Amino acid sequence: MTSLPASLRDPAWNGRIATCIVAIVILWPMLTMAEFKPWILFDAQSLQATWQFLTSFFPPAHSLEFLEMVAYSTWETIAMATAGMTLALLGAIPMTLIATERLSISRLGTGRIARWAMALRQLVRWLLILLRSVPELVWALLLVRIVGLGPTAGVIAIALTYCGMLGKVYADILESSDPSACDSLLRNGSGRLSAFLYGALPASASELVSYTVYRWECAIRGSVVMGFVGAGGLGQRMDESMKMLAGDELATMLLVFILLVACADGVSAMLRRRLE
Repeated sequence: MTSLPASLRDPAWNGRIATCIVAIVILWPMLTMAEFKPWILFDAQSLQATWQFLTSFFPPAHSLEFLEMVAYSTWETIAMATAGMTLALLGAIPMTLIATERLSISRLGTGRIARWAMALRQLVRWLLILLRSVPELVWALLLVRIVGLGPTAGVIAIALTYCGMLGKVYADILESSDPSACDSLLRNGSGRLSAFLYGALPASASELVSYTVYRWECAIRGSVVMGFVGAGGLGQRMDESMKMLAGDELATMLLVFILLVACADGVSAMLRRRLE
């Protein structure tokens, strides 16, 4: 068998093969540790149980009483996500102003940041790490035992986790934006808030709004998941229907959930168009 001429060989072929081998060597022990066995889904017992469960989805539940309950639970889920995001923004925005190195007034003139400013900035960054490192579901599990069952636990859980996420990503977005307008305002005596509003914010507004709406969409999904641990909303109703093996009710709530995410995506697209 003749080899290909050097001009026709892929110069990256050896690197790709080496990368694939390294990936397999690294991933295989992880898959073994995680007991990843997808073939279990295709044995006779699993296929039969899957078929029985899926056939119970049709037709979806559509009684007036049930739809009224779903509508109320859906509104409760939206309210939980929106209230949690609002509280998260109230905490994330001031921490973003502190954590963003570009908004440091102490470095103007000398180019160096004062030690006290650096220490405060690092403290805020550690707080943001702490908040976002604990998933909202874990916060909800803890808060349900403190404040009891209901949406209050979900709202606080979303606020804590998403405050850390928003503060971290907002700071990264502002750090990567064009610094000229912001630095010019700070050098001419502007305060941090004014430099943020008239310098950094206009250049990053589209990206900030897009990420905020995306996080609101994630908060809606998170609100549904937290309902399974007693935080109320659509998730709690889904948990009750699953325990009763009421597939028709579950199908209706899944359709509503898909519509919720689609609407959130539409809102994000509309806001991005208005900011362009």
